[in-house]
Amino acid sequence: MRRIKLTVAYDGTNYCGWQIQPNGITIEEVLNQKLSKLTGEEIHVIGASRTDSGVHALGNIAVFDTNSTIPPGRFACAVNQKLPEDIVVIHSEEVPQGWHPRYQDCTKYYEYHILNSPIPNPLCRLTTSHVSFPLDEEKMQAAANYLTGTHDFKSFCNIRTNTDDTIRTIYSLDVIRDGEEIKIRVSGNGFLYNMVRIIAGTLIRVGRGFYQPEQIKEILDAKERTEAGVTAPPQGLTLVGIEYSGHVERGQNILRRNTSPEREKNGKNLF
Repeated sequence: MRRIKLTVAYDGTNYCGWQIQPNGITIEEVLNQKLSKLTGEEIHVIGASRTDSGVHALGNIAVFDTNSTIPPGRFACAVNQKLPEDIVVIHSEEVPQGWHPRYQDCTKYYEYHILNSPIPNPLCRLTTSHVSFPLDEEKMQAAANYLTGTHDFKSFCNIRTNTDDTIRTIYSLDVIRDGEEIKIRVSGNGFLYNMVRIIAGTLIRVGRGFYQPEQIKEILDAKERTEAGVTAPPQGLTLVGIEYSGHVERGQNILRRNTSPEREKNGKNLF
């Protein structure tokens, strides 16, 4: 029996998230079906991040166990021939049998994309959240600075979060404008249910002037979901990649190559 690790990219538009649900098709379900057909075994993948309905990924991680004789590095190519075009395995490799994608020390990287323009762009509707009102990205960055470090993020998680431990560490949180697009880039040791989307929704309210940047500290201290902003729409969110033990997965490398020269020059690399 071998354990195979997959790096998976997908457009989450047509799926009810990662985890198998009774009310619709999911990324996990499709991977299970196609890998089972490929290997002739009953395959059940284990994912690192259970992304929500409509959320995208460049580098989510999954593992599965198999007795198949297919070489580990060939699984990606083989299963891609069976997968729909909105799900792609970009890398496959063998890992130790006990390796679990959710129980390793890791850093997760997300981006939230906002189209800040008076009129929506239909070509961006599946990968960005449209905000027609002007946003002040400098105030959004000032607010974001209050969220970096280790905090109790109870105010920034869905009330249905199934955990008693709401303390997380955010390593970096950058708000970057490029013309009409604003990107919120965040890295951390883990994120609560809807946490990144609630952070995005709260920063948008700061950008519109409803909150002052310094109010973020009060929101954190309140430990009350109703104090933070609304949960931003899912289509603007992408899980960029997950870093284990100093190795950045391929989805993350894709985005690193897109770091702007200006930010590199100023010492403000992507993460």
